[in-house]
Amino acid sequence: MAIIQFPKDMKWGTATASYQIEGATNEGGRGVSIWDTFAKTPGNVINGDNGDVACDSYHRYEEDVEMMKELGIDVYRFSVAWPRIFPNGTGEINQEGLDYYHRLVDKLLEAGIEPMCTLYHWDLPQALQDKGGWNNRETIDAFVNYAEVMFKEFSGKIKQWLTLNEPWCISFLSNFIGVHAPGNQDLQLATQISHHLLVAHGKTVKKFRELGIDGQIGFAPNTTWLEPYSNRQEDIDACNREIGWYIEWFMDPVFKGTYPQFLVDWFKKKGVELDIQEGDMETINQPVDFLGINYYTGHIARYKENEGLLDWEMVEMNYERTDIGWPIFPEGFYNVLMRIKDSYGDIPIYITENGSCYNDEPENGRVKDAGRINYLQQHLTALSRAISSGVNVKGYITWSLMDNFEWAEGYTMRFGIVHVNYRTLERTKKDSYYWFKQTIDNNWFEN
Repeated sequence: MAIIQFPKDMKWGTATASYQIEGATNEGGRGVSIWDTFAKTPGNVINGDNGDVACDSYHRYEEDVEMMKELGIDVYRFSVAWPRIFPNGTGEINQEGLDYYHRLVDKLLEAGIEPMCTLYHWDLPQALQDKGGWNNRETIDAFVNYAEVMFKEFSGKIKQWLTLNEPWCISFLSNFIGVHAPGNQDLQLATQISHHLLVAHGKTVKKFRELGIDGQIGFAPNTTWLEPYSNRQEDIDACNREIGWYIEWFMDPVFKGTYPQFLVDWFKKKGVELDIQEGDMETINQPVDFLGINYYTGHIARYKENEGLLDWEMVEMNYERTDIGWPIFPEGFYNVLMRIKDSYGDIPIYITENGSCYNDEPENGRVKDAGRINYLQQHLTALSRAISSGVNVKGYITWSLMDNFEWAEGYTMRFGIVHVNYRTLERTKKDSYYWFKQTIDNNWFEN
């Protein structure tokens, strides 16, 4: 058995998102979000599930922080519900919303856990969506205003900030593929929104610097990896297009100040062009302190003309899959990290999401989720490879602390290291929780 050792200063953590765990959607002065609207529209979410109660973390945050303290994590990544702070997206601040996050952050700090705050994990105020959402540049200014309130309010308490979670999902999954809120299916719209998101990110980073806030700021794109089926150029190019749609499309503007030309040209062939206003690219190209990386899965793929947006097809290699159907592909995790290092240098990286869906239920009070433990072992080994290869990894944050509302999948898919009974809201620590605790305590595991 090989011992997989991590750097002494490695930070360990877990992650959640506001709409997925908080519940209390009609309490504490919170406004309506696009996910409230989307989830309550028939046909959008499995079983008609919604986040009204979720894990009820709004009321049970103290219990949840106790679980994190026992786990021994250094960092808890959570997100703020924008409509809890500004029920209408702009205008009057809701003090009750701020008070809730103060209680949460204070409890974390008491427990010796560093709060990492994601400003936007998809719950756009519905009032802003009614005016065009992220396609309306006024939403950019509303977001910067909301961010400024959060920065000032939590200055000295929260030292690590993320502007956006998974901008690919906010733009393309939600406005082109249409399976997430607000559910549009328009490539031009989605592509323009991707640009507005990056402008919002850049303006927020600028505001953070102007305010002189003590701390660090970054963003958290999701990534994937397609391994070419062969060494034929058309296969390599097809895989590069898909990888680049997640990585280069959102990282090149931030780190290089330009969009990747190969994708600009590809979108142009599809009749899509960005409306870039003067100064946008300079705004986006603000130095960030760290980069969050979310990774779950990858595939083997090859070129296929007119297949999907980017002309590729997956080749089934009979990899093991998690219960949500995603292939387990830890080599892709290593390859993603190496590609980012090769493209953008030694930017400090936090793995802000990595985890797996296994729908194991408690038996005699115990949840035996061996599949999740295997997944974590494989991906932490790939992470160790990347660190040994010079990738500047500062921390690993697994998704998720607990089972929760899994967006369009409702409550049918479980990603937590803690099981949640959605009827009683009882929390049960899974075998993976105890495995992860031991790994954190030791800073190594045997593989």
